[in-house]
Amino acid sequence: MALEKNGWIKIAESVEGIAFHPNGIAELEVAGKRICVAKYKDDLFAFSHKCPHASGRFADGFIDVLGNIVCPVHRYKFCLKNGHNVSGEGYYLKHWPIKVLDHGVYVTLENRSWPSLF
Repeated sequence: MALEKNGWIKIAESVEGIAFHPNGIAELEVAGKRICVAKYKDDLFAFSHKCPHASGRFADGFIDVLGNIVCPVHRYKFCLKNGHNVSGEGYYLKHWPIKVLDHGVYVTLENRSWPSLF
């Protein structure tokens, strides 16, 4: 994986190049940081690999029918689209923009507004 223009990092040549577990979640190392990538319906989402509550590994969790990532430890749920906790505990899940283009799948770990890709 090489750092691309404006902070975007290529994580795969295509969606098919990501090694998803049967639960639709992959755990990857990107720029020295562990993250998860989830596939729900036709969309991809990038987020922290551990639950902000008790550090459960999301790769061992699952995606519910509403598109929430569910922690395997205490079943806390987080919206894949915005990282908000939807089961009422008040935690927030770090998440990052991810884009699928003809020439690869890219994620940015920047903590600012979404940079332009190319």
